Amino acid sequence: MVRDDLKYTKEHEWVKLEGNLATVGITDYAQGELGDIVFVELPDAGTTVEHMKPFGTIEAVKAVSELFAPLSGKVQARNEALLDDAGIINKDPYGQGWMVRIELSNPKEVESLLSPDEYRQLSGDK
Repeated sequence: MVRDDLKYTKEHEWVKLEGNLATVGITDYAQGELGDIVFVELPDAGTTVEHMKPFGTIEAVKAVSELFAPLSGKVQARNEALLDDAGIINKDPYGQGWMVRIELSNPKEVESLLSPDEYRQLSGDK
């Protein structure tokens, strides 16, 4: 499922923009490909992240993958609930499975994100 109210990356992250704040998570496609997610490592609030640089890891039964920051800025919050139960991402990747909220330092980077239609073509999700 690809939501029309979000932007996406080629690395299968979604971004919900609200003014200068971006909420970030992984897509339904990504959680499905990973399988049962057992652990996430997320940056603390106050950490600076850089566009398309790793900011954490996600571990599933099948594999460990890096998470890439879709936009540059300062982490305002991380989803503490995921540290206790990473499986929330499998159940609700676009809702309670959000990972971090980033205050944007370079809003022009938003232009590099994929539209829902572009992400549908990439992921094969019609």
